[in-house]
Amino acid sequence: MKINWKVAIPLIVWAVLALYGFTVGAPTGLTLSAWMYFALFVAVILGLIFEPIPAAAIGVIGIAVGASMRYVNADIGQSINWALAGFADTTVWLIFGAFVFSMGYNKTGLGRRIALLLVKLLGKNTLGLGYAIALADLVLAPGTPSNTARSAGTVFPVIRNIPALYGSEPNTPSARKIGSYIMWTAFAATCVTSSMFITALAPNAAALTIVKTTTKLDINWVQWFQGFIPVGVVLLALVPILTYWLYPPEVKASKEIPEWAGKELDKMGKVSTQEWIMIGLVLLAIFLWITGSNVLFALPYLGTNFINATTVVLVGIALMIVTNIVTWDEITSNKSAWNVLVWFATLVTMANGLNLVGFVRWFANLASAPLKGMDPVLAMALLVALFFFIHYFFASLSAHTSAVLPLVLGVGVALLPANLVLPFSLLCVYSLGLMGILSPYATGPSPVYYGSGYISRADFWKLGLIFGLVFFAGLLVIGMPWLLNTKF
Repeated sequence: MKINWKVAIPLIVWAVLALYGFTVGAPTGLTLSAWMYFALFVAVILGLIFEPIPAAAIGVIGIAVGASMRYVNADIGQSINWALAGFADTTVWLIFGAFVFSMGYNKTGLGRRIALLLVKLLGKNTLGLGYAIALADLVLAPGTPSNTARSAGTVFPVIRNIPALYGSEPNTPSARKIGSYIMWTAFAATCVTSSMFITALAPNAAALTIVKTTTKLDINWVQWFQGFIPVGVVLLALVPILTYWLYPPEVKASKEIPEWAGKELDKMGKVSTQEWIMIGLVLLAIFLWITGSNVLFALPYLGTNFINATTVVLVGIALMIVTNIVTWDEITSNKSAWNVLVWFATLVTMANGLNLVGFVRWFANLASAPLKGMDPVLAMALLVALFFFIHYFFASLSAHTSAVLPLVLGVGVALLPANLVLPFSLLCVYSLGLMGILSPYATGPSPVYYGSGYISRADFWKLGLIFGLVFFAGLLVIGMPWLLNTKF
């Protein structure tokens, strides 16, 4: 009988860890329940990495076992309350709502129109085309929490038509004419924009929940954006020109591309009423995200902090339904959105459980010992580097977030002075989008661009390392001083 190793490996690791706990006992400083919960947590993370069944189902199994065995809380009622707590988390619903927004982009055609319009305006030369692609992704990022949906689902279908205009075909030497440059620029740009906004990448919200449970810091939409904007602007500006230097296209001018984009826009016709409504809803949401939880803004009778970011999304969904941008049946049939809601809620619960049983504190004390006495800023940089480059061992940003972030944050809290915990936490969560550049499996759009046939395997790994180092350097050289000297 053939063994399904995707199923077997998580179960074998769980069994080995559990057996160790029962026979040898839990390590000093941990209860047996805490160790058994850690064994369960490792099995869930391995399940998410190998994914023998859908991620949401793995999460449900994890909380079901944890609650029934009462690892986190011996009380039956409190145990089930813990298991379901993730579904009451506001960031989980924030991401779900953003998925509904992305439905509006796709259904109305607004996302495609924005991409084509930018290509038409900036695509007269190949470098300008690179910036058009990057800007298209940036414009879509605040309302599209899946970089796979945004880049692979919206931007890629537009740009994949461009190389053929110049006889640049995949899996041939002609790929380097223009196709290779376009594809790498699009992929690298979405990695930057994924870190620009909380709502630009699904794991971002889960990461903030882990930050809140581990460090007690509550980071809002504006703080996130304010902290990353200097890094994001520089890196996004660098991506097209750096790709142009390191991976130069043979075709430098491309007057046919704006003409093609113009024809595609003509086929779409004038901006529809539904598109105008969608534009209005997106602008309203961004305005409320910026002003609603910012003490610098106040409205009569409402004052400051008058609306929560998740409430903004719920209002947006309600208005989208009322204006028929999307229907309720379309929302309920969006499997991706509901899948994300379930597995995010369960992962938030699992990560919080690791903290509640005392494992994070125990690991933090153990891991921070060798770093004690080191300069705090240097120690912070080393921890962020570990968090960033260990992603070579992960094929999922979500699994990386759930498995590594609580532990690294725990070490940081134990090791760093209180004034460095917020900058350290932000550097870690900003890493999530950027680290997607590292490998052909590092983030959702990676396999799409890798499989397009325009970027060879050797080039993908080489460019991934180079851009990974550039992105990480930008995070430390620009981001760290900015965060250390900014008052949020």
